[in-house]
Amino acid sequence: MPRRSNRVRLLLLSDTHGQVHPQILALAGGVDMIVHAGDIGHPDVLAALTSAGQVLHAVRGNNDVASKWPADGRALLDALDDQLAIELPGGVLVAEHGDRVNPAARRHELLRAGHPQARLIVYGHSHRQVIDDAVTPWVVNPGAAGRSRTYGGAGCVVLTASTQRWELAPFRFVLGRLKGVG
Repeated sequence: MPRRSNRVRLLLLSDTHGQVHPQILALAGGVDMIVHAGDIGHPDVLAALTSAGQVLHAVRGNNDVASKWPADGRALLDALDDQLAIELPGGVLVAEHGDRVNPAARRHELLRAGHPQARLIVYGHSHRQVIDDAVTPWVVNPGAAGRSRTYGGAGCVVLTASTQRWELAPFRFVLGRLKGVG
């Protein structure tokens, strides 16, 4: 993992469903690592996100199924796990889509109970941007990064992690005309 003086910047996103807002793609070019929390929608989304050579980690969402992906992208789809843990300076980030963590009203509580070793848990599924950093582990839903159900604009979060401090910066972008990557 690329590190500058024990500091790393990550783009956290989810629920692209085959499209990524252009300003989120631009943010992707300025980070060290990208974490996609599922419902990718098309393998071209992952290629577009890493066009500058960033490290990419992605998990499968409930819509990331063979019947919705092109045949030539199925090997990539099959390689996606349901969850992952990434060791970062200052702690562990866990990613999962969140669709199997129910009821939704208790999702943050259940995610925390399921991943007590994490410093931050990133998930998607609801398409709603939420930063719940009142207790550790933090629970973050970056919002939908594409066009589908964005609830106020395409969203993502940039995490800056160092051994001393973690900082979250949420972003929202007005939906204009988005070009599908699939």
